Amino acid sequence: MTGPVVLVVGSLHHDILVEADRLPGRDETAVGRRWYPKFGGKGGNQAVAARRAGATVRMVGAVGADAFGAFLLDRLAAEGVDHARVARHPAAASGMSVAIQDAAGDYAAAIVSGANRLIDPAALGDPALWAGAGLLVLQNEVPAPVNLAAAVAARGRGVPVLLNAAPARDLDPGLRAGVDILVVNAVEAAMMGAGAVGDLGEAAEAARRLARAFGTAIVTAGARGLAACAPGRAFALQAEPVRAVSAHGAGDAFVGALAAALAGGADLEAACRAGARAGARHVAAPAQP
Repeated sequence: MTGPVVLVVGSLHHDILVEADRLPGRDETAVGRRWYPKFGGKGGNQAVAARRAGATVRMVGAVGADAFGAFLLDRLAAEGVDHARVARHPAAASGMSVAIQDAAGDYAAAIVSGANRLIDPAALGDPALWAGAGLLVLQNEVPAPVNLAAAVAARGRGVPVLLNAAPARDLDPGLRAGVDILVVNAVEAAMMGAGAVGDLGEAAEAARRLARAFGTAIVTAGARGLAACAPGRAFALQAEPVRAVSAHGAGDAFVGALAAALAGGADLEAACRAGARAGARHVAAPAQP
């Protein structure tokens, strides 16, 4: 199967997901029900989601020459993601994370970047990597210079750039100038100075503020929905009502499906609807290893 080409430069993490009745407080030990390994990293999750949405996906990243790295590469291969440019570093451990998910499906997590810090921007110079590319997708789980190099390379080839600015951090002015579409959740929007987001009205205002700097901004607000602002238009979408099972990775499911739709020529609202449907399906399904 072929489809619109999405290029993902980003992180790969071997996740350990722990299920518990509730998230522990500070200095508290919570008792979990079970744990299991899970494919992860925002880059990896978004690459897989874009592929499942019908795109041809190429990924640039890095893992260690360890069992975690083998697990991550095997999953990319099984999902049909072109991972020829995911490097294996014999002297580095693969990236990983630990997430705790409560009975309502909400979670908290910590990541250890490992080999993700060693992504080589030189891989971005391969002309075959960019052949037919309709969109570049970036996140903030890799070093800032990698994102900047990728955005500059995309700009030089006329490829639009989508940045999922998660986790939130200060952005290089050059990267800001190279981003065409910004995607953040409510927490990240607030951390980027766009104000608190408690409802769709506040999400719309946050998207409007962020669009001043990035041109097009999408603010996701979980079960409340999302708001988007682009030159000449703005809209908000209510979330699809579903029974939440697991929110872990839901934002990545949204971004991947959004990217596939945009690369395929969909307009912003149609692409957001496609992303929202994918996110809702993800929230309603049990977490998968």
